[in-house]
Formats: sequence, structure tokens, C-alpha cells
Amino acid sequence: MTDTGKSALRDSVAIVTGASRGIGRATALALGARGASVVCAARTLDAGTSAMPGTLREAVDEIRAAGGTALAVACDVTDESQVAALAEQTLGEFGHIDVLVNNAAVNVLAPFAETTLKRWDLVLNVNLRGTVACTSAVLPAMIERGAGRIINISSGAVSDPALAARLGIIPYAVSKAAVEMLTRTLAEELAPHGVGVNCLRIESAVATEGALLMNPETDTSGWEQPATAADAVVRLAVRDVSNTGNVVTIAEVRSGG
Repeated sequence: MTDTGKSALRDSVAIVTGASRGIGRATALALGARGASVVCAARTLDAGTSAMPGTLREAVDEIRAAGGTALAVACDVTDESQVAALAEQTLGEFGHIDVLVNNAAVNVLAPFAETTLKRWDLVLNVNLRGTVACTSAVLPAMIERGAGRIINISSGAVSDPALAARLGIIPYAVSKAAVEMLTRTLAEELAPHGVGVNCLRIESAVATEGALLMNPETDTSGWEQPATAADAVVRLAVRDVSNTGNVVTIAEVRSGG
């Protein structure tokens, strides 16, 4: 049985993007609770800079209050220089990078015919290009050390095109499908270097701040909580590195798949 206890990630260093709220924040807290030093990255460093609740400083304060170690780094994952600075600051503070969770993502709600190229660019730049940029930034340190785990976040919309079309989230689904292909192909390339790459396809609606804001009239009482997805990320983070190239749902992770 995989150890996911309080010391499961002791001495590990993890970067979580989109860590100011939602799944990213819950993941940062879960990793910190299991002994990892967590670098929380997002654009919202302080209150008053976003319409949604949640900041990096609050996430870091919560991890520290629980006895963990955390660092807040403001970072726009579409900005290559900021992503490079994120990796450099992490290495300067902790000396190595063991886990990268590519969680930062955006979505737009509109039928395809009403989705502008500007909105396509936004979604693809954050969800796909941001994942590529962050992965590229941490890889040299992981390869040099001969160890590392990269966990990408995908969506059930990839496996249900009709749902993606009905909800008006085609750009989001396309970006996540690309992330899944990136996961599978990169895992093949990096396996000889001791770096595992897996993807969590979140198959259920999750009650994040963003999702609640975009669905104000929807009954969300049956939705999953961010902590559920975070637990699955932790399980992937502590798997043997040879278990790589997988795209798995929360249910599959729980069952050991």
C-alpha cells in the first residue's frame, strides 16, 4: 500500500501552480501536511488583486500554521521569465525540486461560434503553454538529480466531447486533451532520467471558487470538494517513479489504478 501519511513527502520540495485557491490551494495544503516544502505559485499574491477569494499569502500562512514549510511566489505561467524565476527561486531556497503540479488553468464559457481567437489564445496559453513552460523550467534540475515527478491536471470533458460542447468549454477541453498527450509522450522521453509524468483527469465537477462563480444558478451540493482532488494528487506524488505515463481519474487513483 502506498504511504500517504504525514511524513510521506518529508524532505521533498513541491511546486504547485494556481495555488491561491481551488484545487491548487487544496493540493498545496495536502502536500505540506505530508511533509513537503511547498512553493505556492499563482498570480494572486495579495488580497484585492482578484475578483475571487484566495491568495498565495493566505495559502502559505495556512500551511505554516499547520507546521509545514511554504513559500509564495507570484507567477504568471504564460510569462517565460516569471516561470524561470519561479524555478530559480525554488532552487535557491530549497536546493532541489521533487514534484511539480501543473494545476493553473482558465476557462471560458461560450459556444464555439462565439469564442474569439483572443479567448482561444488565453485558454491555450495558460492551460497548455503554461504547463509546457513550467515543466521545461524544472526539468534541468530534475534530470541532473535523476529524480522527479510531474503531475498534470486534466478534465473529464476530454472523455466526453458532448459534455464539452454542451457546456461551451471546447477550448478548455482541447487544451486538456493536449495536456494528456503531453503527459504520455513526455513520460516516454523522461523515464530513463528517473522523472515520472502522470496526469489526473478530474472526472467530476469540483466546487472551486472559479467553478462556483461561473455557475451561480447551479445546485452544487453534490459536487466534489477540492480536497478530494488534492488527495489524488498526493497519491500520485508518492507513487514509485516507474509508474509513469498514466492518465487516471480520481476513482482510479483511489483504487490503485
